Amino acid sequence: MSQFTVAFAGNPNTGKSTLFNLLTGLRQHTGNWAGKTVITAEGEFTHNNHTYRAVDLPGTYSLYSNSADEEAARDYIIFEEPDVTLVVLDATSLERNLNLALQVLEITGRAVICINLIDEARRLGIDIDLKAISKRLGVPVAAISARGKIGIEALLDQIERVATGAFTAQPLRISYSDEIEQGIAELIPMVEQTVGSRYPARWIALRLLDGDDSLLTSLKAHMGRQNISGTKEVMAHGVTACH
Repeated sequence: MSQFTVAFAGNPNTGKSTLFNLLTGLRQHTGNWAGKTVITAEGEFTHNNHTYRAVDLPGTYSLYSNSADEEAARDYIIFEEPDVTLVVLDATSLERNLNLALQVLEITGRAVICINLIDEARRLGIDIDLKAISKRLGVPVAAISARGKIGIEALLDQIERVATGAFTAQPLRISYSDEIEQGIAELIPMVEQTVGSRYPARWIALRLLDGDDSLLTSLKAHMGRQNISGTKEVMAHGVTACH
């Protein structure tokens, strides 16, 4: 029996924890993220002879460094490299929720988009074209109601496809202005030389252009003794590249 890790990501109030609780039941425990006061919940569920370790990330609106919650969610997706990042969206306010989904896809293609509260959306007359969203984002998309227990099996099938490698994603790549793209292009080789190919160089380059000091701190902590002495130089180059 194979075991995979699934990280549950989503804005607050999307029903992410409701889904997490539905799948894991009583097979869960809570704790704190290392070095943070942010609470984490972990659990387990099975589907088609596969066991999944479920990690409920803090509810966040972004993966920037605006709060301890956002840093914890960001660091888990980057450094723990879950087999699947399940991004839970609210079907009644997709446009706002998709911001987080796009940020996750810039970090990893091993993702499934879960559109929750589909029953609420239908009641409001909102029709969602799952195939169109999946084609545009480049990853599997499923519509569910965690509260109504609708669409759960189909969602688990999509998680399985990504976890086992049966589905290989080509996630949407967001294009920025020529100036930013030039800065990214200049930074990527330096980022790869500094942190290796394991981490998402394009996304790290973007955060460096933003001047994100907390990401550098996390990189240093997770890379431990590995030589990342050039990080400050890369950061300085990033600031120069965007001006």
